[in-house]
Amino acid sequence: MLDRLREIIGAANVLTGEDMAGYDADWSGHKRGTPLAVLRPGSAEEISQIVKLANETGTPIVPQAGNTGLTDATDAGGALLLSVGRMNKIREIRPSGRIAIVEAGAILASIHDAVAEHGLIFPLFFGARGSAMIGGALSTNAGGSNVLRYGNTRDLCLGIEAVLPNGDIVDLMRELHKDNSGYDLRHLLIGAEGTLGIITAAVIKLHPAPLANATAMVAVPSVSDALDLLNRLQQETGGAVQAFEYMPRAYMETYLELSAAHREPFEGRHDVNIMVEVGAIAPRDAAPDASGQIPIAAHLEEVLTTLFEEGAILDAVVAQNEAQRRDMWARREAAAEVITLHEPYADRDIAVPVDRMQTFLDEVAAIIARIDPGARDVSVAHLGDGNLHLGVFPTRPDPALCTQIGNAVEDAALALGGSFSAEHGIGLSKRASMARYKSPTALAAMHAIKAALDPNGIMNPGKVLPPI
Repeated sequence: MLDRLREIIGAANVLTGEDMAGYDADWSGHKRGTPLAVLRPGSAEEISQIVKLANETGTPIVPQAGNTGLTDATDAGGALLLSVGRMNKIREIRPSGRIAIVEAGAILASIHDAVAEHGLIFPLFFGARGSAMIGGALSTNAGGSNVLRYGNTRDLCLGIEAVLPNGDIVDLMRELHKDNSGYDLRHLLIGAEGTLGIITAAVIKLHPAPLANATAMVAVPSVSDALDLLNRLQQETGGAVQAFEYMPRAYMETYLELSAAHREPFEGRHDVNIMVEVGAIAPRDAAPDASGQIPIAAHLEEVLTTLFEEGAILDAVVAQNEAQRRDMWARREAAAEVITLHEPYADRDIAVPVDRMQTFLDEVAAIIARIDPGARDVSVAHLGDGNLHLGVFPTRPDPALCTQIGNAVEDAALALGGSFSAEHGIGLSKRASMARYKSPTALAAMHAIKAALDPNGIMNPGKVLPPI
């Protein structure tokens, strides 16, 4: 079989043994199962031939993009690991249509840089954007810090090309904003984590780049007060808030542990710290006045001053230059390093209705106090869209204790109408949660779809769906 694979993609692109180093471990360095081989195809046509051979030989295939996932979705023990890294072209940028056509292996930061030359953005931003690829972002329906204004990856995609589990290539590279012609196979494949096919290219939406950003750290008395702040800012700016991130005191303290160069956001210490960013699209909001001040930054300062005088906020610092803005973002984008600083740790990717976040956080505190008094909660949240990234350091190195805390938090989220998976996908690590919380009817429908498209069960088997 390896000889036939070498004929399809070239011997240099079939990696075995020590050459697979880096592909068989996650971003933290934890080893996964050893693949049969790592394949590096250069086109959808080559992937098609590989998938047909895999069906012929009954060999499972696990797709991999930038390998920045957090759910072990690309564990490829005993399977062929198929990397889309060579398929990294940005084929076309169409500024007037505000779209780009990209291959699955295009790195997000490369897309950002390419479209920036046209005064546009692809508004999918998160800490791993320097290595994460668009194919992986689509396969997990990634979120990030700008969901509040622009939506998830699914909302940023007009069309895709994919290789189905039988090896056929399906061309869904539509550039339409409206198309009600039957089942939306695009949305079926987005978020499926490679279990229903391998996404090879996409038509993605672009947006005007903000002409100016106003970024601030704000301290408020409570999370409920933070949501009042968000609603006030949305009203004052005409919905221009593009990031609204929650970092509690324990998170800040752990962030300071990462490096002696890290600094507190305020002169004093506060329990509820919010990073807010507002983006100006209109020139009138971005052109400096005679004093050199940016109107949108001046307006943000004015609103925050009023709120401070009303007692609605406790403190605020508005970035005065790009360096200060980068410092503010660095605090939030260090979340993965903060939450995994000490092992073991309990982590979950939770979503709850935005107006129930305070209630949820109160219940999380009660759960930790009941199960493991003294455990350290370093959770962080995309507060504007109700997405909490739970991070808890227990008082003793007991993985079972971490599982107990995580499961109890999931129970609390579901009781409030939330979800156990907000933006990171399911992979292997959340299959037990799928079995606990997902409707049996919904799971049966998902299994039926999987069986219909992948009757031989070769496409990323064992991921997403728990056994029936």
